[in-house]
Amino acid sequence: MKNSLKSLSLLVFATSVLSAQDASKSKSVVDATLPDYAVSSGVSGNLNSVGSDTLNNLMTFWAEGFKGKYPNVNIQIEGKGSSTAPTALTSGAAQLGPMSREMKSSEVAAFSGKFGYKPSKIAVAIDALAVFVHKDNSLTGLSLAQVDAIFSSTRKRGAQDADTWAGVGAKGDLAGKTISIFGRNSASGTYGFFKEKVLQNGDYKGSVKEQAGSSAVVQGVASDISAVGYSGIGYRTSGVKPLALSIKDGGSFVEPSYENCLNGTYPLARYLYVYVNKAPNKDMDKLTSEFITFVLSKQGQEITVKDGYYPLPADVANDSRLALKFYNAE
Repeated sequence: MKNSLKSLSLLVFATSVLSAQDASKSKSVVDATLPDYAVSSGVSGNLNSVGSDTLNNLMTFWAEGFKGKYPNVNIQIEGKGSSTAPTALTSGAAQLGPMSREMKSSEVAAFSGKFGYKPSKIAVAIDALAVFVHKDNSLTGLSLAQVDAIFSSTRKRGAQDADTWAGVGAKGDLAGKTISIFGRNSASGTYGFFKEKVLQNGDYKGSVKEQAGSSAVVQGVASDISAVGYSGIGYRTSGVKPLALSIKDGGSFVEPSYENCLNGTYPLARYLYVYVNKAPNKDMDKLTSEFITFVLSKQGQEITVKDGYYPLPADVANDSRLALKFYNAE
């Protein structure tokens, strides 16, 4: 079976591709064909999750929904960054390893070196990694080269350094203000994803105010008219706004909407994952399996929407469910 998790650009949710203008006006809707979650007997015990801060709130909400069905289950959530997930999963400190990026080859190798097989990657939600500015910032969009010019000291996309808002086209009072830059620390999967996709693996500026959590990034941007930062779309608040992005200077700006993630036009669309220890040809432990099954159900994906992220289409959720039963070495 082909794995449809390899690229968001391979997904087409509608019969025709939506324009960026139409897509920005629409909302994410849970796929009606997703299965309802069916409560199972004999589910109890302790479940530990260690990993992504981006997924921290969502994991907490999923845990609350799951505990509502299984009061005898105890779930501990720790979200200090995606880089903590592989170690916790490999050591056995956690059954769930939420990550906002895919595991690195070295992380997979460490796991497989201990167990003799690779960890299973479960797509659990869709995120539009957003570039946030203050709600009163007059700009509506930036090119990736302009974003690179703000955040990067090496500027591999070729733009001139932008240390004031005038450098990326702002007018009026904002133009002369020095850009205050917020980002994540290096333990974050979002830090690595942004570095790869926007900075083209260039270096961050030393002036980036690195934060341990996504919430702190958004709070910093909301408190300063001259600030900019990046975070998962689920952390959006009324004090900030996400900018539309264009791949090239002069190109069409694309909003970070659900449809634009699905049709592949938003350049910073990504899956959010939970990694699990699933031995080939063996059943996964029931507690972990039932939790993931809940996450991938209609009820679980409704929680995804309530937390501000985007739900999985039914075909992707189905592929993720298959990973609970069959070994997946991708």
